[in-house]
Amino acid sequence: MNTLQVNLGVRSYPIHIGQALLGQSTLVAPHLKGKQVLIVTNETVAPLYLDKTRAAFTNFQTSSVILPDGEEYKNLTVLNQIFDALLRDRFDRQTTLVALGGGVVGDMTGFAAACYQRGVPFIQIPTTLLAQVDSSVGGKTGVNHPLGKNMIGAFHQPQCVVIDTDTLQTLDNRQLSAGLAEVVKYGLINDLEFFEWLEQHAADLLARDAQALSFAIARSCQNKANIVAEDERETGRRALLNLGHTFGHAIETGVGYGQILHGEAVAIGMCLAAQFSAQLGWLQATEVTRIKTLLNRMALPIQLPTGLAVEQLLEGMKVDKKVREGKVRLVLLPRLGQAIITDQYDPNLLRHCLSELSISFN
Repeated sequence: MNTLQVNLGVRSYPIHIGQALLGQSTLVAPHLKGKQVLIVTNETVAPLYLDKTRAAFTNFQTSSVILPDGEEYKNLTVLNQIFDALLRDRFDRQTTLVALGGGVVGDMTGFAAACYQRGVPFIQIPTTLLAQVDSSVGGKTGVNHPLGKNMIGAFHQPQCVVIDTDTLQTLDNRQLSAGLAEVVKYGLINDLEFFEWLEQHAADLLARDAQALSFAIARSCQNKANIVAEDERETGRRALLNLGHTFGHAIETGVGYGQILHGEAVAIGMCLAAQFSAQLGWLQATEVTRIKTLLNRMALPIQLPTGLAVEQLLEGMKVDKKVREGKVRLVLLPRLGQAIITDQYDPNLLRHCLSELSISFN
């Protein structure tokens, strides 16, 4: 087992990474304040891992909530199912919520924990690659609104993160690839050596090689932990973690939640960011090709969805947490392994670039 640390002073917590970690009470017991535990999962994960996870909490009053599976259910209406269970079973302020599932379950459970009785602890047990390398670490929680993704939420750090890499063996290929998009992101924004390693080991990751996956997860988590420790509330450098996300969130909203996976939308968004970076004279055409080639090898889309108009995409980008005084700030790439956030670009040039890409893509 490999254990990393997210250093946030009194809110610091460990990330445990390894095989056969589900059910190990020694990993979670130190982080439980009271005797009540509510496990939140979904209808896909529950039959696979709920019983194993319960085994870690045998000495506690444990209940569970099973949510429907999918991004389209990440909303306030479904969130109320968690609150209903907490209130029905008289859970108190010493309760610990446990998120068992992918990014949707983690985000919703964390948000419920941030809100219930003005804040209770929670633990992340992510079962998808995307959640393991990204959404389970850093304390971003929330739900979607029909007009914008993740626009209703809170910062609420978990007590610990338990990543059992065995859960990836039951993940379908499309979800695995979606998680790899977030892995590639770390190489592009901060870690050129890791990007080059990914170019060499893409096939191993798709084949679910245990050693390759463990390395990629640990390297990704360490990259994110370092940035979160420096900028917990995204007032500065943490925004770099949103490479591809301003485009990607607008794509998800535009085509409808659940129609495209988050990681797939981010992959397309990173291609758009790379192409616009080249348009600004930063990335070389060969570097843009390297990015697209790697994402394509990881079975990720690199083209805009058919039927998504440029104006619709641009309007969606305006509903973004990085917007300042009406200006859409973008995470772009001056070079491979280095990202910046900027609003110093010509919006007409962006519109022209996206229009050209829309024609060439579709």
